[in-house]
Amino acid sequence: MDDSRRKPVGSEHHGMDNGNNPWLKLKESLRARAHALGFDAVGFAAPHPPPGSHHFPSWIESGRHGSMEWLANHVERRLDPGRLLPGAGVVMTLGMNYRPREATDDHDPAPHRPRMAAFCRIDDYHVVVKQRLKELARWLEREWGAPLEGRVFVDTAPIMEKPLAMASGLGWQGKNTLLVSRKWGCWLFLGEYVLPLPLPPDPPATSHCGRCRRCCIVCPTGALEGNGGMDARRCIAYLTIESRDPIPRDCRTAMGNRLVGCDDCLRICPWNRFAPPTREPRFNPRTTLAKRSLLAYVTLDDTAFRRRFHKTGIQRLGRTRFLRNLAITLGNWGTAAAAEGLKRLLHETEPLIRGAAVWGLGQVAVNSRENGQKIFPILREMAQREQNLQVREEIDQTLSPCTKSYQ
Repeated sequence: MDDSRRKPVGSEHHGMDNGNNPWLKLKESLRARAHALGFDAVGFAAPHPPPGSHHFPSWIESGRHGSMEWLANHVERRLDPGRLLPGAGVVMTLGMNYRPREATDDHDPAPHRPRMAAFCRIDDYHVVVKQRLKELARWLEREWGAPLEGRVFVDTAPIMEKPLAMASGLGWQGKNTLLVSRKWGCWLFLGEYVLPLPLPPDPPATSHCGRCRRCCIVCPTGALEGNGGMDARRCIAYLTIESRDPIPRDCRTAMGNRLVGCDDCLRICPWNRFAPPTREPRFNPRTTLAKRSLLAYVTLDDTAFRRRFHKTGIQRLGRTRFLRNLAITLGNWGTAAAAEGLKRLLHETEPLIRGAAVWGLGQVAVNSRENGQKIFPILREMAQREQNLQVREEIDQTLSPCTKSYQ
């Protein structure tokens, strides 16, 4: 980069010079522009390994990342954000508030209605946040007067985004593993803008969780460890969204009617009481998604699934995993009506869906002797023709010795 390109944005317009700390003025101009573009929290961190990142390798070695193998790739690069861009001078971290106006609007206790994490019922935040980051980058290049080799990220690079956000002063990584802000609670989507400019970093944030353990107590599966760590293999958000495997049997009942994701450890955080509702229209929840009965989703084919969840986080999930989750929640509902939906799912081509439907029918059967007398013969007949080993194992475990009284 030549000397003219090193000259801070706006210096020729505002009479900046080295004595007026032009890099600090540039930083604040950039922060102001980010706020104008809709970012609610903006901070700057040095491009160095952030505090707490040294725990990451041991977390990976213990296998607590589950099947998220991409987290185990490029560990050294992930720990050091300076490796993401040659000559990186600063990492700008940005957050957009997505708190729903009614923060409990998806917690309908009715077991026949789905509970969906808030981020699943809005426009895909990856798209929204990245669009704004690109707008910010274009603005900076126009002001700078030449291209800048900066890079923007939204869950698309090996980067420790929450520790970096803490290093930049946005908040701290709470015991629920989420970024917690004194102003925005746990309701921030994060993005990063790595710049080849020596902008001064902001002071890091400090933790204010204290002795509170509400998130750990409310976790349905005990996935939170109480020290900021988590075993993703037991996290309902991971199991219903990231994992492509059958839901572990010892976690299925705990899912209840949580169809996609789980916000329990987010919503319980007392810092959320200070968070205002989102001002981003694209983050207003599609309330109808959680108002429908679980049975309304049984008949979705590929086309209907894509149409129903167009531009939402659920679309990224895919129909197969969605119907796997649906079968578990129908089993937890446990009624004769749920059984009718589960019988339909037994005929799906994907073994992942059929196996979950078998378990769900088993739950309905044990809830009622009358239902069991109808369901167990269906499963015994299915056992004679099922070719997939995992599905046959589900049938065998469901047709356990305790079902003999129905034969």
